[in-house]
Amino acid sequence: MTDTPIANATALVDAVMRGSIHAPQVTAFFDEPTFTISYVVSDPLTRQAAVIDSVWNFDHASGRTSFASADAIIAHVEAERLTVAWILETHAHADHLSAAPYLQEKLGGKLAIGRNITTVQNVFGKVFNEGTEFARDGSQFDRLLDDGDTLMIGGIPLIALHVPGHTPADMAYVVGDALFTGDTLFMPDYGSARCDFPGGNAHHLYRSVRRLMQLPDATRVFLCHDYKAPGRDDYAWETTILAERTANVHIHEGVSEDQFVAMRTTRDATLSMPKLILPALQVNIRAGHLPPPEENGVRYLKLPLDLL
Repeated sequence: MTDTPIANATALVDAVMRGSIHAPQVTAFFDEPTFTISYVVSDPLTRQAAVIDSVWNFDHASGRTSFASADAIIAHVEAERLTVAWILETHAHADHLSAAPYLQEKLGGKLAIGRNITTVQNVFGKVFNEGTEFARDGSQFDRLLDDGDTLMIGGIPLIALHVPGHTPADMAYVVGDALFTGDTLFMPDYGSARCDFPGGNAHHLYRSVRRLMQLPDATRVFLCHDYKAPGRDDYAWETTILAERTANVHIHEGVSEDQFVAMRTTRDATLSMPKLILPALQVNIRAGHLPPPEENGVRYLKLPLDLL
């Protein structure tokens, strides 16, 4: 059976290589406290852009928030005279809060995420006992994306790919010759994403990564996180499909599904939960919005005990 979305994404990358579609410009913004890389990807001809995986700064100890990371993106967009068409999430992150509503207010654009966000909303709506007033239909977002959906960033197509495994809702985005993987893959010397969150599945992650590795070798790959592998002094977040396919320490070619699942299951059992998982998920399942204020006008985040 032909994998039409991957075939279309491959054709898109090839078109950039041939020069029939121009390559997007990619600018990265690294937030070291959460090890997150956000991106502005733009069409250099039309000046249209998308923002991918933004960060809303949050100090867990004090409960204080700031928009320093998002403001850096806004400054870049304004300096480059870009028009934001899309604000994209690869998934509902468990390690940082999304600044999407703030960016949308300041820059415009439509907010999109994978359709399976509804699965994540259902799971964590129960975890946080959100009640019937919390919509679990994805309506907090402007668009829910299916596998193979195409958006436009100016004259450059974006193809959305469903890549479950880390969570059931993960999406990757192919924009011209650039692939934005979210948490599905890390740098070749660091490996792959964990699969032990609710709805995660190492078998699914293996198949998702193998699917992405069908893209042309020269495809530029941009990652959502980097933690500096042992022996590496600097953070890094750009690689290629060839490097991932041949050198990824967890899932290079030749690693079987059973081998990967055994490794991932063993490794995940040793990992602690991300320190921002509880506040991040309460905000991110709401598309970056805080819970509504209580009678005193203050907004609160819950701390469920002994559930995760």
